[in-house]
Amino acid sequence: MNIAKPIPESADTSRWAAVIGSPVAHSLSPVLHRTAWDDLGCDPRWAYRRIECDRDGVASLIQQWDPNCLGLSVTMPCKQVIAPLMDVVDPLAKAVGSINTVVPAGGLLTGLNTDVEGIVEAVRRARTGLEPIRSATILGGRATASSALAALKSMHVDDVRIVARRFSGPGSVVMAESRLGVTSTHIMWDDTERVIASLDETDVVISTMPAGVCDNIAARVRPRSEQTLLDVVYAPTITPLVQAYRDRGARIAHGLDMLVFQGLAQVRVMTSRTPRVEPVMDAVYRAAEVPRAS
Repeated sequence: MNIAKPIPESADTSRWAAVIGSPVAHSLSPVLHRTAWDDLGCDPRWAYRRIECDRDGVASLIQQWDPNCLGLSVTMPCKQVIAPLMDVVDPLAKAVGSINTVVPAGGLLTGLNTDVEGIVEAVRRARTGLEPIRSATILGGRATASSALAALKSMHVDDVRIVARRFSGPGSVVMAESRLGVTSTHIMWDDTERVIASLDETDVVISTMPAGVCDNIAARVRPRSEQTLLDVVYAPTITPLVQAYRDRGARIAHGLDMLVFQGLAQVRVMTSRTPRVEPVMDAVYRAAEVPRAS
């Protein structure tokens, strides 16, 4: 099925950006980008759209590129299939094997990955005042896990363990390991004792698993106050895994934090300007109906 249709928006303007993927009806990207634009004093007539687009609709969308488009935020299932349609792919996006941002530059469409920056900034913010990260566990083995691996490399973390159901296939984290020039310890998801041990031992845990997948292990982990958890799921914001770590006094980096930081990086490449963090963070948390203190 070929889907590439905009969800109607109230604004009608010549300059615009959009989030593409499926589903995007409840995406917080419009709130994020609009707030950032307002903070920068951009034209209030600029529109940020949601475009429902499956993997079969990406090619037609890119081929009909509107010169008034500032750029695209790319979400699943389009992050990997969009790469061959780009004129230029940033080296980091190429290494990770995932594109979440498209911007026009000099008549060429460039694919970028800002998920890595989003993970780095969310984890650093949560770990303020703690010792440097020595070890980390990544839960998951696909696109976002690859971004997490790149983020940990940029933070100079050498001891990385990856927990996944499988490590083979297109878009796997193993391919990203090879392109990034890093190695990690692989742990199979059903080896529960090794999984729990890794979660208890490492300084940082990054879960890229869908909502509900980690619920069973949440009851068995024994977090420490000097640990940090980033759960990329933000609906619900307080997953059983987040609750388990929070109850033991661990630092929490919410999926909303990662969303905001990767979005701010998108705004920066689309406008060549840097918005303030706090107004955007406040607006996104309000839209998600989540108290910042959580």
